[in-house]
Amino acid sequence: MAEESGLTTGIAHHGAARLPSVDIDSFNVELKDDEGFLGDRASKGAFRKILDRWRKPLRQSGEDPFGDEPSDKISKKTLDAMLVGDDTEASAVVHSAIEEFAQELAYVTRRFLNTKAWAKTERIVVGGGFRDSRLGELAIARTEIILKSEDFKVDMVPIRFHPDEAGLIGTLHLAPSWIFEAHDGMLAVDIGGTNIRCGVVETRWKKAPDLSKASVWKSDLWRHADDEPTREGAVKRLVKMLKDLIAAAEAEGLKLAPFIGISCPGVINEDGSIEKGAQNLPGNWESSKFNLPASLVEAIPQIGGHDTAIVMHNDGVAQGLAEVPFMQDVARWGVLTIGTGLGNARYTNRRKDNGKDEKKTRNGDDGEKSEKKAKKAKKADA
Repeated sequence: MAEESGLTTGIAHHGAARLPSVDIDSFNVELKDDEGFLGDRASKGAFRKILDRWRKPLRQSGEDPFGDEPSDKISKKTLDAMLVGDDTEASAVVHSAIEEFAQELAYVTRRFLNTKAWAKTERIVVGGGFRDSRLGELAIARTEIILKSEDFKVDMVPIRFHPDEAGLIGTLHLAPSWIFEAHDGMLAVDIGGTNIRCGVVETRWKKAPDLSKASVWKSDLWRHADDEPTREGAVKRLVKMLKDLIAAAEAEGLKLAPFIGISCPGVINEDGSIEKGAQNLPGNWESSKFNLPASLVEAIPQIGGHDTAIVMHNDGVAQGLAEVPFMQDVARWGVLTIGTGLGNARYTNRRKDNGKDEKKTRNGDDGEKSEKKAKKAKKADA
């Protein structure tokens, strides 16, 4: 079953460590300390708890500027407005929460940077829903300052695409570039614990072969958490969403590549099964009897008269991949996605030169020399 799925669903392995533009050094790493998983200290929920603590003394004196509104119900838009509003006390509360959260994010980031897989990371892109706010941007900037004050030579930048679209656009980088040459776009799926988002991503490959000008042409969102469907029901709805997008693209004269890129939580095996990390999805997605790519190929065997190919990868990996065109001035970079949890992935860029893959470094070091040094170091260790 696993071998058959791998053969029928794609032109590359699912969850692959080697992609056309980058090597993935690690992803979905779950670091722990005495208090539990580190990601829980730098999540959207963690920020809301911090905000609530800063409100507590004001609440006790009856001077809470937010009134009776629960901290987890206050919108990011409202908090952003408070930052620059006339209510200095409210602004101070939000700034205090941002500072404490930045300290937590710095602590978590420091732990990642001290692991072997994240060594020599030059830049970290921060995505996820929290980034889509002024308070998120301030927290990211403050975290960078904290780390640099501790002599960590790393830049931290907000992801440039909207977090809702980055996961879709990032799946373009799961496919080999030749598949885009005769097509205008492709189908992308971003599966989360609350939503499933599908979209048609225009590659604009002729204008920018590095996919830097790619954009979401049309998308559809389903909040499956509201409906609480079975696993089979979720797949059926997903298939319908994809077929509707195919019909819309055909009606518009948009030529789709016979490829579907999927972003999904968890550790993705080569055959398209999910090893772990999919506990928030509807039904049991970690069952050895369930294979989403194989199910989709069965339901949508062809796109535009060609056999459908599918590649699925971790959602944090896919969101980070949207930044590939803009990370070419560094060699090693990572992504942290602040959402329900803390997604993470670390990449090393590759480029093709005369048919050979070479490591690309900021100082222009020859990749072949670097690989020889690495081999010598391994022999010395042995």
